[in-house]
Formats: sequence, structure tokens, C-alpha cells
Amino acid sequence: MSKIIAGIDFEAPSEVVARQLIGVTVLVNGVGGRIVETEAYDREEPASHCYIGETPRNFSMFGPPGRSYVYRSHGLHWCLNFVCRENGHGAGVLLRAIEPLAGLDQMRARRGLEDARLLCSGPGRLAQALGITRADNNLPLDGAPFTLLASDQAVDVPTVLTGPRIGISKAMELPWRFGLAGSRFLSKPFRQ
Repeated sequence: MSKIIAGIDFEAPSEVVARQLIGVTVLVNGVGGRIVETEAYDREEPASHCYIGETPRNFSMFGPPGRSYVYRSHGLHWCLNFVCRENGHGAGVLLRAIEPLAGLDQMRARRGLEDARLLCSGPGRLAQALGITRADNNLPLDGAPFTLLASDQAVDVPTVLTGPRIGISKAMELPWRFGLAGSRFLSKPFRQ
């Protein structure tokens, strides 16, 4: 049985889910915006946190699909991922950037800056702006504090850019970074 939330089947391959999430709105306690950049990770490739097997840090990636996986990057920033269940094994999608649309005053207070473009342009910034902490790990995406809203693709079909993932040292060649074409809220431009 598939786990479908906001029109996304979280049992599909992570690179499919990552692409389909572009344009979806994510809210955490009513604060958030439109997803404009993601990266896919699969257990079978060495950049994935589940590549080494289950640990106390990554246990949620081995659970049911359609849940959150929150981890601390380099001991500094929380990062928010959505868990997939590709071919019966753990996989995930890192949220890299959103276009802030709801709760901008809360985001600005959490981030200590005014520029809307910089509020959520990068995984650490995004998590800070949304108020994500380890307490948000392993929670279902179809329940509080999360709300996912499908994009209205009948009106606005997003043009999705594809490129290699960034900020990693393994399996960099995989074209599993996805972004909304023309968005000024991406964490980094896509190479032409």
C-alpha cells in the first residue's frame, strides 16, 4: 500500500519524490512555503545516511515512508528530510530551499535577518526558519506539526532543473539535485 501525501507517493524512488516535491508547499506549525530545491538520497549510494545501515542517528530512515528525518549537519545546523521507501529500503529527500510564503515574521525572528531570499535558501537556514529541531524527527508528514499542500499543476506546471548534488564528497556525479527554474530562492544556482 502506497503512502501518498499531497499527491506524492513516498514509496517511489527518492529521485522521483525529490523532483515531484518541487512546487509543493510545506508548513511546520503554519510557517513555511513552496519547495524550490531538493536532493535525493538512496541507501545504495555512499552519500546517503542509510548507506552504513541503521544507527541511533538515522533510525527514522529505516521506518515507514512519509515521515521526517532530522539530523544535525557538521554539528551546527538541523536539516529536514522526507523519508521514502524505495524498493523496500530506506531513502530520503533533503529539503534544500523553499520560497517563504507563510509566517515570514517568525522566520525573520528565528533567522535574525530581513531578506526573504536568505531566510530558507539552504538546508540549515530552512530548518532554522521553520523552527525544526531533533524533536521533529520521525514524525508523520501528514500530521502536526507538518502540513504538505499539493501544487496546483493544472494552473502552474513547474519547470524543474536537474544537476549534481552539492556539499557532499561521495557520489557527487549523481544528478539528484532538483530546483525550480527561475526561482530566486535556490541555495545555489544550477550549472548551465
